[in-house]
Amino acid sequence: MRVRVRFFAEAREALGRAEIERELPCGTTAGELAAQLARDFPSLRSQMANMKMAVNCKYARAGTELQDGDEVACLPPVGGG
Repeated sequence: MRVRVRFFAEAREALGRAEIERELPCGTTAGELAAQLARDFPSLRSQMANMKMAVNCKYARAGTELQDGDEVACLPPVGGG
C-alpha cells in the first residue's frame, strides 16, 4: 500500500521537504511507520519520539492501522503560553 507522509516545522526543515510517499506492507501501524521514519532518516530520530501523528486529519495512536491512500501527518509538539 502507498501512504503520503507530511512533515511540519523542524521535521520539515531537517528532512528538507514537506512530504514523502512510502510504500508499506498491508497492516502497518502508525507506530511502525514512525519507527521506520526514525530509522530511515537519522535527522528525524530525536524529533519522532515527541511527535504526534494524525491519519487523514484525525489524531492517531501508535496502534492505528494504516490503509492504502492514507495521509499521515507528523505533528511537532505544540508550545505556547
